[in-house]
Amino acid sequence: MPTDTPQDGYDLVVVANRLPVDVSLDEDGSPSWTRSPGGLVTALAPVMARADGAWVGWGGSPGLELEPFDVDGTRLVPVTLTSDDVERYYEGFSNDTLWPLYHDVIAPPAFHRQWWDAFQRVNRRFAEAAARQASPGATVWVHDYQLQLVPAYLRELRPDLRIGYFHHIPFPPLEIFAQLPWRRQVVEGLLGADLLGFQRAGDAANFVRVVRRVTDLTTRGQTITVDEGTDHQRVVRAAPFPISIDSRAFDALARTPQVQERAREIRRELGDPEHLLLGVDRLDYTKGIRHRIKAYGELLEDGRLSATDTVLVQVASPSRENVGAYQQLRDEVELLVGRINGDHGQVGHTPVQYLHQSFPMEEMAALYLAADVMLVTALRDGMNLVAKEYVAARSDDRGALLLSEFTGAADELNGAVLVNPHDIDGMKDKIVAAVHLDARESRKRMRQLRRRVLSHDVAAWSDEFLAVLTSMPGSTRG
Repeated sequence: MPTDTPQDGYDLVVVANRLPVDVSLDEDGSPSWTRSPGGLVTALAPVMARADGAWVGWGGSPGLELEPFDVDGTRLVPVTLTSDDVERYYEGFSNDTLWPLYHDVIAPPAFHRQWWDAFQRVNRRFAEAAARQASPGATVWVHDYQLQLVPAYLRELRPDLRIGYFHHIPFPPLEIFAQLPWRRQVVEGLLGADLLGFQRAGDAANFVRVVRRVTDLTTRGQTITVDEGTDHQRVVRAAPFPISIDSRAFDALARTPQVQERAREIRRELGDPEHLLLGVDRLDYTKGIRHRIKAYGELLEDGRLSATDTVLVQVASPSRENVGAYQQLRDEVELLVGRINGDHGQVGHTPVQYLHQSFPMEEMAALYLAADVMLVTALRDGMNLVAKEYVAARSDDRGALLLSEFTGAADELNGAVLVNPHDIDGMKDKIVAAVHLDARESRKRMRQLRRRVLSHDVAAWSDEFLAVLTSMPGSTRG
């Protein structure tokens, strides 16, 4: 049933699995917070800074119950998740069912009815929290795969709202999505939105094809006509809106004397290698970290790269450490790194510098500036903002970006060296080509990359999405 419409509230409400901060309680019971890592927070923080809005999300700790509070001009509205919610809704259905399913079943998804029950329950809780914050006729922007049921729940509670949804990860082909036992319910949940945004045109097309197969709704191009009952219809649009970063701010950060000196210091600490390769990823099986390290190890073994003059720095930030597939991946990566360093390392020199930790943006900018080649070899990725960060950092027009063709960024970043990470021999050839790229060709490619990344930043992305959303027609009488 529709909820009462608040007479005050916020004209823009963002709903995401996580708040943009990690919240904890001090000894006196007052909340304290630290900025959260992650691509979504990085992308939306500038958007919310410009709007007097509210952000609905989980604070990051099970069982933590907090009243809404303000941070940097944004109203933060914590949603409480119990330990059972975290285990079943988040670690279970979101990250052991949906995540592998939506990433081409690189790892097998698990289908458990108890997880699905928790997913429905928590999605409704998020929708209810958003409904309480939104002013009459407000715009609500729901984010990502953990909250795919929220649009329909929210429309049920507040039919006056304009609802957008953005899907940050890939949306799979019908033949893969059809494995999901609750496929129709998920599609109906998403169709509660007026506008559905995806990273690539292919993802939007996959969704429309799924709608045609699992519902009897009419589709035409990017649009789906939803029957609302009592002779009312509503048009839903599914379209690509490739996400970006705050590229100007990142460019400015990389130009600071402190970051530039730190970049030189990093190279000195690594022994001033002739070739410095860099990988920066969450430790996730979709990122192709094993494929990348395997290819690098074989290049050292073959003598095509010098084990004494080449270093690969692999930053693998911790991720979902309670999920079994991630624990196994860490063991496999660390075994592979140890084997390469054991076979090719020397006193005072290790060919792979493996860092299982997260770093502040200043250190990341310095690493990007220090690297000769950035390796982005994801097996499947909605976008990959690391590739865009590397480009934004390279105001010197140097460096080379090796980019998997299975990332959303591959559709935009035409100056990158594209690679199929499943083809180890092909990837080895492309790494060698990137390492030895002619300086003139490297500058030409980097300038092309920077034009795209600096002109299409996160502000342009959000402005475009919200402009399309607010121009969407409402429900019409059939």
